[in-house]
Amino acid sequence: MPHKKRITCLAALIVVLGLVSGCASTPNGDPGDPYEATNRKIYNFNDSIDRNFMQPVARGYVNVTPKPVRSGVTNFFDNVGYLNVIANDLLQGKATQFLSDTGRFLVNSTIGLGGMFDPAKEMGLRAHDEDLGQTFGVWGAGEGAYLNIPLAGPSSFRDAPGFVAATLLNPLTYLNPIVTLPLGVVNAVNIRANLLEATNIRDQAALDPYTFVREAYRQQREFRIYDGNPPGDGFDDYLEGEDDSAILRIY
Repeated sequence: MPHKKRITCLAALIVVLGLVSGCASTPNGDPGDPYEATNRKIYNFNDSIDRNFMQPVARGYVNVTPKPVRSGVTNFFDNVGYLNVIANDLLQGKATQFLSDTGRFLVNSTIGLGGMFDPAKEMGLRAHDEDLGQTFGVWGAGEGAYLNIPLAGPSSFRDAPGFVAATLLNPLTYLNPIVTLPLGVVNAVNIRANLLEATNIRDQAALDPYTFVREAYRQQREFRIYDGNPPGDGFDDYLEGEDDSAILRIY
């Protein structure tokens, strides 16, 4: 499997496993996770919400919503949140990417009917993924303590402010709550629906899910900070050693 595709699958896995259950704390905690006991409790809380509410709702949504409509919904929310990517392009000094992403946003917001379609992709303006946590990383900030955030999943002291920045840069934030809240619910359900196929990893992984998510999250963030060329510390070597078909079945 291509390296980039494995990491994309890994990103999806992290989001899903951020909502699934953890096991009891191990005797020797990770120094980068000083709040492990609390993090595990939040992990279990997220799991309860996911199993009892998000998954059933997401499956119902998939059953009644055609795939082209779901793709349009995904495109719309990706586009409306793209100002966050553009701002962090600028903060990281990526001038060429900034111009490309600005063009992508303008094309999809107009020709793409508010972002429901992605004509920019056909024009060669590919999507990027930048956020404030990555910007801090590029600036040299360490990740700080690992965190599990209620209803949001894995994060860290470095990455957590990114949630606030993304919210402030999202135009939907400034609409009337009567509009914003229903749209937020639709977005959350649509995101969960897009990840349903990755859920079975919970039943196949023999590792402690909490520990796996934590380490996978760290690796994924490092990958993004280094734009796909991280120094590496062994986790990707593990993926390289796996049979591609096995990775596909897991992810």
